Amino acid sequence: MDFRDHSRGEPEINLIPFIDVLLVIVIFLMLSTTYSRFTELQLRLPVADAQAQRDYPKEVRVGITSDGRISINGQQVASNAVEPLSRALEAAATAGPQSVVIISADATAAHQNVITVMEAARRVGLGQITFATQRTGSAAGK
Repeated sequence: MDFRDHSRGEPEINLIPFIDVLLVIVIFLMLSTTYSRFTELQLRLPVADAQAQRDYPKEVRVGITSDGRISINGQQVASNAVEPLSRALEAAATAGPQSVVIISADATAAHQNVITVMEAARRVGLGQITFATQRTGSAAGK
């Protein structure tokens, strides 16, 4: 006895699981491409579209060149070590802890030189530090 159905119908393809899998893949690709932009580091400093620089009555101007020379209020410091910089910053800060340190570092200056100046300012007790930037070409015409 043969109980099997011998009528052959057309095979049916269920597309719903296939569409579900494709939707998950599309969502994964959208999320991964969005986050890949945030992980890239493309830095071009220092340029800012900010207001015109204010004049601080109690400012200490620190200049850092690309070859590592450091000057404080126009006077070049003999050494780039923290101790000589601390002494020079303390002498230049006539207003004491209320003085504002303005660091004007060249865009190609070593990051370590900027950190050394910040550490020297911290040791002297100068907590107000800002960075000087140049305006971009589009903002300079405004």
